[in-house]
Amino acid sequence: MTDSVTPAIFDGHNDVLLKLHRAGGLMASESFVTGRDGAIDLPTAKAGGFGGGFFAVYVPSPVDLDFKFEEMSKPKYDLPLPEPIDWEDAFPVVMAQAAILFDLEKRGALTVCRTAHEIEGALADGRIAAIFHIEGAEAIDPDLHTLEVLYQAGLRSIGPVWSRETIFGHGVPFRYPSAPDTGDGLTDHGLRLVKRCNELGIMVDLSHLNEAGFWDVARHSTKPLVATHSNAHAICPHSRNLTDKQLAAIRESDGMVGLNFAVAFLRDDGRMLADVPLAQMLKHLDHLIEHLGEDRVGFGSDYDGAVVPEELTSCAALPQLRQAMTKHGYDDALITKLCHKNWLRVLKKTWGT
Repeated sequence: MTDSVTPAIFDGHNDVLLKLHRAGGLMASESFVTGRDGAIDLPTAKAGGFGGGFFAVYVPSPVDLDFKFEEMSKPKYDLPLPEPIDWEDAFPVVMAQAAILFDLEKRGALTVCRTAHEIEGALADGRIAAIFHIEGAEAIDPDLHTLEVLYQAGLRSIGPVWSRETIFGHGVPFRYPSAPDTGDGLTDHGLRLVKRCNELGIMVDLSHLNEAGFWDVARHSTKPLVATHSNAHAICPHSRNLTDKQLAAIRESDGMVGLNFAVAFLRDDGRMLADVPLAQMLKHLDHLIEHLGEDRVGFGSDYDGAVVPEELTSCAALPQLRQAMTKHGYDDALITKLCHKNWLRVLKKTWGT
């Protein structure tokens, strides 16, 4: 039976490493253990039954957040994408955030997992299971040497882009209303990246890729198609969300979608306003389950990186999400799949371990 903190929720995306990086780097790691002003830390994870997930390493662009939030609160918007970031600038930021991840492991706050079996073990022991994920491949060189080294360090998931252009492909802008078909897809470098990730056992994340890039991955990848934190375009016609045709391709590949908690991708009107009822999340879940099947849907909160519904501002509030799913009519077996079993299934199929 489900209760307030079980089954554990394994989550497709968070940005806590960026927040700790900005708060002082390794000097801020202790705040994850003792408690911090944010969505995820050790105390709130225990309180909410947060079992872990994809810990994103992300190189930020200079962005006027006040302008971004103001624009995305309007009925229509089309934010200009930031300029590309050079490898020389991206690499040290990625190293710094990866160092925070491994420092958290040294402190006993989490376990960096390289196989699905290791995730299962961490969940069983009540330890936070962390996947080393990179969102936007700016720190990967054209010869993919960096990819090889980072894989040996524990990298198991990567998104070729975070919206802005990289040498590997093109992302979607923050635009509403808009289809995800916004430009060119993967470059030749991007196709080689996908191939090498398939060979190594690094999951390729489709979230933030535009539609052309999505179909490039679908044509060339031998692994399940996975979008770690994306929603249903049929409900919220935002450029970041997935069309039913894309969902059909993900289902055909036996892949996975993690429901994004970011309010601009949840609301029918695409606005960045936090007064979003849990019923709206369930509306997306119902649509994703209808189009993907109940074995291919999970969560991808975007915690510490997005404005989320008022009822779920921290992972300590996750019991409310479990309760909402129960009241909605989801049975215990389905809730367990959504919370973590589906992620474990697709990772085993992607990684082979």
